[in-house]
Amino acid sequence: MIEALKALMLGIVQGVTEWLPISSTGHLLLLDEVLHLSMSQEGKELFMVIIQLASILAVFILYFSLLNPFSPKKDKAEKYTTWILWSKVAVATIPAGIAGFLLDDLMGYYLYKWQVIVAALALYGVAYVVLEKKGRGTREPRITSLEAISYKDAAVMGAFQMLALVPGTSRSGSTILGGLLFGISRPIAAQFSFFMAIPVMAGASLLKLVKLGFFYTRDEYLLLGIAFVASFFVSLVCIKGLVAYVRKHDFSIFGFYRIAFSLFVTIYFLSTGR
Repeated sequence: MIEALKALMLGIVQGVTEWLPISSTGHLLLLDEVLHLSMSQEGKELFMVIIQLASILAVFILYFSLLNPFSPKKDKAEKYTTWILWSKVAVATIPAGIAGFLLDDLMGYYLYKWQVIVAALALYGVAYVVLEKKGRGTREPRITSLEAISYKDAAVMGAFQMLALVPGTSRSGSTILGGLLFGISRPIAAQFSFFMAIPVMAGASLLKLVKLGFFYTRDEYLLLGIAFVASFFVSLVCIKGLVAYVRKHDFSIFGFYRIAFSLFVTIYFLSTGR
């Protein structure tokens, strides 16, 4: 029962932090330090892959109608528009896909340290606060719809997605920040960021699944199932909530949260002598 509650908590945290620009890596690192999920090392790696896949599935389900180019409810023009959207997502995926394939293991080995995570949390927190403060009272964003995103805009957001290879950065945080800097409205930057996550995270997760295999105990599969369900349903709520929130509010609150959380993580690891 205790292990099931741990898995449930990790799934919930993944569902929240994957989509809010506050870094899932930082939160899961700290939570794993406290909870110590009783699984083999391979099982823990698979656990993290599974809860990411659950988050991706939530995006696909939530936006299935918009993202489905084969929908019988769409006319020829609407299907064409959907294919164009996917082509822009593909363009945005290229930079992170290449960088992730070449550098993911190296970045994970050399940078997966709490000091790096804390620095990334704080740096992006300050960036959000400064960007939103400077943006108040300026002209309206030049892009207010998905259709208005050009291939160049998609490539720019894709370049920012590469920054998420640094632990603590936040994939959604870096891509949304890039969109804001180049004149994309918050709701549209957030939505396109969600769509960008589908091929990148799904591809990376599936590759890890193949690498890790499926030879685990019944109890480990039970924990995986609990976390998967939790991550999926919490992701649904958080995605819808974030899109609704950014229609009327800016990202300053996330910047302040990241700064506060970076201080909390620093205090925790220094106090434990790590």
